[in-house]
Amino acid sequence: MTKETTARRARANAPSRDIYAEVTAKIIHELEEGRLPWVKPWGRTGTGNPGLPRNALTARNYSGVNVLILWGAVIDAGYPSQSWLTFRQALEAGGNVIKGERGTTVVYADRFTPEKEKERARQTGDDAKAIPFLKRFTVFNVAQCEGLRPGLAADPAPLPERQIVPVAEEVIAASGVEFRIGGSKAFYSPTHDFVQMPPQPAFFKQIDYYMVALHELTHSTGHVSRLARKFGTSFGTKDYAREELVAEMGSAFLCAALGIEPTVRHADYLASWLEVLREDNRAIFRAASAASKAADWILARHAEANERREAA
Repeated sequence: MTKETTARRARANAPSRDIYAEVTAKIIHELEEGRLPWVKPWGRTGTGNPGLPRNALTARNYSGVNVLILWGAVIDAGYPSQSWLTFRQALEAGGNVIKGERGTTVVYADRFTPEKEKERARQTGDDAKAIPFLKRFTVFNVAQCEGLRPGLAADPAPLPERQIVPVAEEVIAASGVEFRIGGSKAFYSPTHDFVQMPPQPAFFKQIDYYMVALHELTHSTGHVSRLARKFGTSFGTKDYAREELVAEMGSAFLCAALGIEPTVRHADYLASWLEVLREDNRAIFRAASAASKAADWILARHAEANERREAA
């Protein structure tokens, strides 16, 4: 291995370890304080509407652990928007970052292939294996900027209460997942691939029924015919805790994307989540990535159903 390759690997890996540790430590602190970083107090005065963080210039939503990082920044600073820009993008948008403002660090997953691995692949004819690492970059909330041109990606309005039930029903139907109503427990059966929900009158509020339903629907995306996640077989195991973490965040991301306040909390799993995160500082990154993929899978089916309905 050349000195250049060694140095490159060190530059790539050292920041990654710091990022994993920093983000995980913050999430653990929030959980220890009894706060779930993916359940935002949206009604707090001055904070943004329900929604996923997005880039104000490209209108692209952030995903994975960046959602948690940016939601946390909005909560901590009380920003009124979920829209963000890099320093350079603020200039492209005709404005600038206000002097003295500090940005928020988010991450981007990338890969590089060491020269030694490339040489091995050339000699054996195998594919070269790339090494994953994280890059840091800094973004600023639009509230930290001035002079931005009008017409940048705006925050979507919250879904009116009267529309939440119809939209949630559409999302459930579009997924194609079987829903069974009855009994006193809400769960997803990986073996038989169906969601079981108690009847709506069993819930104190109708909205609670749909939020729990979206949580269980998120579980269903892990089926082998969909995103093929590994399910835990019994309560208390680490695999079970990891999947609950995915479903908890995935349903929050899904609610936010739809304009629904994500307020369902499954605090029963708090201790097991903390155990998983303390043991592995990459666990929250994997879970948040899986949660984004789950929400995207569900939203894509909903969008396809809307397109078919409009074309009919």
